[in-house]
Amino acid sequence: MSINRDLCVGRLATALFGAFAFSMLTAQSGAAQAHRVTAVDSLRHIQQMSPTTGPVGTVVSISTLNLPVQAEVHIGYGATRTGFEALFEVPQGIWGDISAEVTVPASAPWDRAIVFVAFNAIFSPIGLSSPFHVVNEEGMVRRTGRITEVGETCLMLRDQDDYLYTLIGDLSGLSVGDEVVVEGTYSETGPCLDGSTIRVVRVDPVG
Repeated sequence: MSINRDLCVGRLATALFGAFAFSMLTAQSGAAQAHRVTAVDSLRHIQQMSPTTGPVGTVVSISTLNLPVQAEVHIGYGATRTGFEALFEVPQGIWGDISAEVTVPASAPWDRAIVFVAFNAIFSPIGLSSPFHVVNEEGMVRRTGRITEVGETCLMLRDQDDYLYTLIGDLSGLSVGDEVVVEGTYSETGPCLDGSTIRVVRVDPVG
């Protein structure tokens, strides 16, 4: 695939995904249970992804058995509300299965979760992975969102992509409704949800 075609593919994928981006399938596995992503019937959940967090350059293994059989399947990545970039084509088994290893690109952001996406031959999305959390060179993530509360003891952050994170650490001065930028270390386990926890290192108000 030429560089020019790669650019066209990425732009086409981004444009096509606009019709789907606000209606994607709920990721229902493991540490992703706390994440809400909604969907159309044709968009499937990519069933396996490992690891689920790491820096740029991390090799991520993805596989799934449930995709509709296609003439071609392409793998890409991106953030759910900013569109996707197609990376390469993968072979598909007779039952709709695919398996691939994806290197997290240098352009992947550490300030929002990304997902891996499967496209069909005309670059319409057909499957999405659970969120992958890119960390910077210090092993931290950054999220922008609104402080909310679940239960009596948990302070949460709902970010710009509608993902929820439990916040732990020094949370003094934070109140429900605050709009903040949070930096901290990410964990797949936590005290309040089945995953998605940030141990806060720094908090700044939005703006």
